[in-house]
Amino acid sequence: MKFRGFVLFVFVALIGLVAAYYPPKVDNAQKEAILIQTILDGLKQLHYNPVELDDEFSSKLHNIYLERLDGGKRWLTQNDIDQLDQYKDLLDNEANQGTYDFLTLSIDLKQKGIEKTEKFFQEILATPMDFTTNEIVEMDGEKKSYAKNDAELKAYWEKSLKYDVLSRLVEKIETQEKKIAEEKDKLEGKVASTVDAVITGSDSETEDKEEEEFIIKTEAELEQESREAVLKVYSDWYSRLAKKKRKDHLSDYLKAFSNVFDPHTEYFLPVDKENFDMSMSGRLEGIGARLQETIEEGAKVVSIVPGGPAWQGKVLEVNDLIQKVAQDKDGEWVDVTGWTINDVVQKIRGKKGTKVRLTLKKVDGAIVETIITRDEIIMDEGFAKSSILDIPDAVDNIGYIHLPRFYADFRKSDGRQCAVDVEKEIAKLKEENVNGIILDLRNNGGGSLRDVVDMSGLFIEQGPIVQVKSREAAAEVLSDRDASVQYDGPLIVMVNSFSASASEILAAALQDYDRAVIVGSDATFGKATVQRFFNLDRAIRGHSEIKPLGEIKLTMQKFYRIDGSSNQLKGVQPDIVFPEIYDQIKTGEQEYETAMTWSEIESVPHSQSVYHPTSMSSLKAASTSRIAQNTTFQKVKENATRLKTQRDKTTYSLNMDEYRAFKKKQKAEADKYKDLFDEAIPGMNVRSLDADKDYINEDESRKARFDDFLEGLTKDAYLEETLYIMKDMIK
Repeated sequence: MKFRGFVLFVFVALIGLVAAYYPPKVDNAQKEAILIQTILDGLKQLHYNPVELDDEFSSKLHNIYLERLDGGKRWLTQNDIDQLDQYKDLLDNEANQGTYDFLTLSIDLKQKGIEKTEKFFQEILATPMDFTTNEIVEMDGEKKSYAKNDAELKAYWEKSLKYDVLSRLVEKIETQEKKIAEEKDKLEGKVASTVDAVITGSDSETEDKEEEEFIIKTEAELEQESREAVLKVYSDWYSRLAKKKRKDHLSDYLKAFSNVFDPHTEYFLPVDKENFDMSMSGRLEGIGARLQETIEEGAKVVSIVPGGPAWQGKVLEVNDLIQKVAQDKDGEWVDVTGWTINDVVQKIRGKKGTKVRLTLKKVDGAIVETIITRDEIIMDEGFAKSSILDIPDAVDNIGYIHLPRFYADFRKSDGRQCAVDVEKEIAKLKEENVNGIILDLRNNGGGSLRDVVDMSGLFIEQGPIVQVKSREAAAEVLSDRDASVQYDGPLIVMVNSFSASASEILAAALQDYDRAVIVGSDATFGKATVQRFFNLDRAIRGHSEIKPLGEIKLTMQKFYRIDGSSNQLKGVQPDIVFPEIYDQIKTGEQEYETAMTWSEIESVPHSQSVYHPTSMSSLKAASTSRIAQNTTFQKVKENATRLKTQRDKTTYSLNMDEYRAFKKKQKAEADKYKDLFDEAIPGMNVRSLDADKDYINEDESRKARFDDFLEGLTKDAYLEETLYIMKDMIK
């Protein structure tokens, strides 16, 4: 409460300062000046670690913005970059003055590049392409240099478009070859049936069925279709680019500006904030996935709402790129690469019961199609739920709690809170006389700080849980003050590289207390900061003609473990490590160029006498031995190597035969791991709790979802190994 009062005092002071500075009437240029200076004042006053506006800041902003402006090096030449480089050390001055000469120049240069390259792709795609040459195309913008001149820029476009056409052409050829084989099988089947009828003298007449005539097309015809498809994609993309307004460019620039402070500090246009709130609330009718805009590859899936249609389908995954969207079963495919995130979302959202088809690019490069029936996002699937796990003749009656997020509804007095729900799940598990409990925080991106403190306290008598440090203030220790212990038996916490924030706080606290065994990937996400939204309109009295200005989400606090170290960047290192598909790829907070640094403070005294796992070294050795002999985990390791190889490969042959051979090999490799977690593990038994059966069975869709949840547990090799670790703990 003291912290909230301090924030309010600072923000009120900021309101008075800004209101006193600006004149009663403003034009658009003044509005833009007010916007950046209001953001800047807010960042200076409230950010945990405000960055000095100097030449170093200017250089970082310059680089971040240019990467987002033309990271694929499609529009700008080196001459354009030379002009923009003149501002490399001046952007801090512009921010202080409220001017945007750099932004205005960048918009102008990009617009000219767009107009120029629109003629390029129209000309290039007007004539047939030769795929017998031995050309190579580089698809990673970071590995390319800016084109020296327009001729070289056009050459870039020729190769890039050739790759786009080739990938579509190969897909069409292979689809046709598959169809020809199917038609041949049908014909052979009909001939055999007729011969059998003649021999046996039976009646071979059947009801005639109209079949769509299958027409075989030449490679030249398919190549033309492919070029026309690519032309439509780029024409649509450029049509949307033409609709981009200055406010959209300004928003991009201000996002880059705020991201220099840290990756989680960001400016939001009013519409962006509205979309953010809706995606987090789960009250939409759609597929239940949160997306992030990428420059050219499609909308990136950054999280999936538990219980939503996408989650139930199990095809859409975090880090997938959505490249095409079609409505219902027969709707025309629309390529959404290059679209703004708002436009992509509008295509995917829709009424409950309608269907949307998606073409996905997986992290390994595989292209997959899926169809999802839109629905109202089912919030109860995002709540804590439990089951009982057994492996006969090994370990039995183990309680399992799945917590997808640290939720808390503070808007209602009777709103759901995850700490209260987990306490209820523990009570139900104790009624079942479980021999141990597994708390699953995999893919849990965090949430309520208050709840993570209360939840940690369910497993210890009382004591500190986490240290929260505000800017220039001593760390505040947040403690569990309830001396009662809701569960005092063997406890394992499961995490992975996508367990973040509050998940990391709980795992770290129970690890520091030596209360639980933490198992999972090499490290958790590594986010140890907290952000708050502030409405910029509140910083200026009056001036309705310039509002709404939008909101700023900024980092205001940093979390520290009770042992004094931080989870920032490093994450939580589990006691026992499991192989993961992302082991060889940089993930989490360390991916961000401007992530806040790791640091440490003084530890605080902590101890508990509830339960201490014994012989950690023995537990680890036994698990390591089992993992080494487990064929599923060996495939996970192999797949991690394959994924790293695929991610590192950024050049592709434009020769038809070589490209087809590469795609065939790539598919064969991917197929080895396609069904990795599709088979039920022999002997793995899972059941719902007796206390939950009436609630589950009263609704057919709820029962179907819970049955699907239980079925998924029977295929989880990580959960199987965790059960064996629990067996060793109990023994």
